[in-house]
Amino acid sequence: MNNPLKVESIKSIRSRLLRIVLRAFAIVVVITIISILGITIYEINNSARQNPFYRSPSTMLLEAFYVGNGGWNNVDKLVQEAQKPDSQYPAQDWNNSLILDANDTVILDHGRTNTPLVGTVYKPDPNQPRNEIRVNGQIVGWLVNDVKEIPHPLRLTISFINPIAEISVVLAVFSVIIGILLTRRVVNPVSEVMAAAERVAAGDLSTRIKIKKGNDDLSILVEHFNAMTEALERNDFERRQLLADVAHELRTPLSVLRGRLEGVVDGIYPANESSIAPALEETYLLERLVEDLRLLTLAENRQLHFELHTVDLVQSLERTIAIFTPQAQDKGIEINFKAEVQQANVRVDPQRLEQVIGNIIDNALRYVSAEHGQVNIQISQQDQDYWVSIADNGTGLPAGEIDHIFDRFWRSEKSRARAAGGAGLGLAIVKQLVEAQGGRVGAENASTGGLKIWFAFPRSQQEAENN
Repeated sequence: MNNPLKVESIKSIRSRLLRIVLRAFAIVVVITIISILGITIYEINNSARQNPFYRSPSTMLLEAFYVGNGGWNNVDKLVQEAQKPDSQYPAQDWNNSLILDANDTVILDHGRTNTPLVGTVYKPDPNQPRNEIRVNGQIVGWLVNDVKEIPHPLRLTISFINPIAEISVVLAVFSVIIGILLTRRVVNPVSEVMAAAERVAAGDLSTRIKIKKGNDDLSILVEHFNAMTEALERNDFERRQLLADVAHELRTPLSVLRGRLEGVVDGIYPANESSIAPALEETYLLERLVEDLRLLTLAENRQLHFELHTVDLVQSLERTIAIFTPQAQDKGIEINFKAEVQQANVRVDPQRLEQVIGNIIDNALRYVSAEHGQVNIQISQQDQDYWVSIADNGTGLPAGEIDHIFDRFWRSEKSRARAAGGAGLGLAIVKQLVEAQGGRVGAENASTGGLKIWFAFPRSQQEAENN
């Protein structure tokens, strides 16, 4: 089959979907990690500005000394004590910093008090980092560093972030692995559906997807897709069959009509009523066939207009039976009517209802045996519906063919061949007219032999309310 469209393979679609899903998953993971790190850094820095314990240890040590000593006298002893190996103070690098008082006077120069710089006012470089020393909310000095160091809040942040970042990376890798395994369960079925959809779009309606066991949404999607393609293939087959059937039904009367008229023109038949009448009968047959097709198409497309009224099914059956009684008597067929209810009001179109009844009776008279032939008609009430059954005592149908009896142009190859008459549209019209008016219709082999066709309509609302 040469497809007009290029159909991608399942493998290429699967690879493309997998790349898209993994890319999206990776973006989500990266954004999540960055968000966690960003929020963590923000919260630690915000806490560091509000909590004194997040401040630099050197600054806190100097503030404690100032409070305990009442000033900066003997600050060099603090430095000496802090530099001892067994000091109780945390180790600090005093050799790379200056300590100034509140007036920017140097009181300790790189851990010493005997340098020329001590006692002078120090003007630090604007880019030189320095930390204020506060006591009771007032600045009592400055700690000036020679080199720019990482702020203590940032150091704390990094110390917190390092394990979080390591754990996040491990979890990200683990999540990607799990994501790949889970993604395959999603990508594989979706890729199969996409590839199958492309094949269907290219005209291959026989495409089916292998159904795997499961009750998940993807399994349901596959089942619905297969049901859709089956319906499309069935509709396409019916469309082709319809065209073939229409061509077949039109060919016979047209051939007869053409042969008769050519015979008249060529002088084979005289140009009188007896020669033209058969041709005229074929035009009637063509007209009825075209009208049946038009009616069936309108009914199937729900474009047929119905004049709904409250109609008594019993009276409609009696009127239609009276019309077909002479035809039945000519064939030696007996029509029996049994009404289990005196009145059966339904909301339908009277003309279409009698057309339904007439088509079923006509079908029964056409195929029932003339010898001891019977057509039994019965109306009864079941729950809130009125049921009408029309059964003949013919040979019936094989069980496998009953399901097709309402198909367009369907005829059994044996008892219901074309020689018996009809184009196979009568029962198809019956089904569409009944269902379009809210009724139900079906067929089955009767227990006494022959075929039984039934239809049911709900009781009219007015009658139901009165009861």
